[in-house]
Amino acid sequence: MTLLIVIIVLALIFDFINGFHDAANSIATIVSTKVLTPFQAVLWAAMFNFVAYFIAKYLIGGFGIADTVSKTVIAEYITLPIIFSGLIAAITWNLLTWWFGIPSSSSHTLIGGFAGAAIAAHHGSFAVIQGAVILKIAAFIFLAPLIGMFVAMVITVILQWSVRRANPHKANTYFKNFQLLSSALFSIGHGLNDSQKVMGIIAAAMIATHIHHPEVGAGIESINDLPSWVAFSCFAAISIGTMSGGWKIVKTMGTRITKVTPFEGVVAETAGALTLYLTEFLKIPVSTTHTITGAIIGVGSVKRLSAVRWGVTQKLLVAWILTIPVSALIAAVVYWALGHHLVS
Repeated sequence: MTLLIVIIVLALIFDFINGFHDAANSIATIVSTKVLTPFQAVLWAAMFNFVAYFIAKYLIGGFGIADTVSKTVIAEYITLPIIFSGLIAAITWNLLTWWFGIPSSSSHTLIGGFAGAAIAAHHGSFAVIQGAVILKIAAFIFLAPLIGMFVAMVITVILQWSVRRANPHKANTYFKNFQLLSSALFSIGHGLNDSQKVMGIIAAAMIATHIHHPEVGAGIESINDLPSWVAFSCFAAISIGTMSGGWKIVKTMGTRITKVTPFEGVVAETAGALTLYLTEFLKIPVSTTHTITGAIIGVGSVKRLSAVRWGVTQKLLVAWILTIPVSALIAAVVYWALGHHLVS
């Protein structure tokens, strides 16, 4: 029971870190275009992160992404030390990438850590993980930014044609106002996607408790039995984390990939939001970081390919590819160092 409580606390800490690590995704453009001050922007994003809870619970009527994450590892092979090790690895990688200002994926570090610890616990056997689920999630390392980029390019062309005769100054003012809406839409998508990943990990821990320690009475048979306070806590934690900011990554996302105007901010955030809503429908956990980065690249490339700083983009891509294997390796080391000393 003690280890389960520790895991729930660690998961919520990860959720908080995820909030300030990924705050840049929904506020970078709105800050860089000076539509809102940094403080106003994080409050705006945090509010809509939490609004996502009510949308998931009462409009969508379920938490499909959480269910997908909870099934990363086959249920009978999940133990609490595995989940503990995966969380430690995920927190470590998130803090490292935040420190160096690298917009990596909180989603993939969590899934990589979970899978890596499970493989280590079962003597390197890949049979313990749901290969099809992980491959689908890994595929969206590339698909999410590509979809975001394509949608952004389409929206850019449509909007450019729509405002071709508008007064440039008036059009810029309109798009500044529209950025409030587009940022809110993206923040809702961020809350829907990222909060559920932590819900999935907590659900996996409670399922493992039910399987291995039914006498504790704190376990569940499936994610459908997850207590309401878990979802509420996860959405609250990411919202509070978002209010803490993440200014190093704001700089990378808002200025280093391409110069962003209010017009381009609206396009990037809207394209990112639409991509996240699509993946919510497909119940696939994706990286909001990858999604908005792809959208920003799409906006920049319509202007001209040279407007995108491809050197920065290449470095981001390397970090994205490394996230799952490095997180898995860290989790394996943590499990080998601590797992045998923990009570499952």
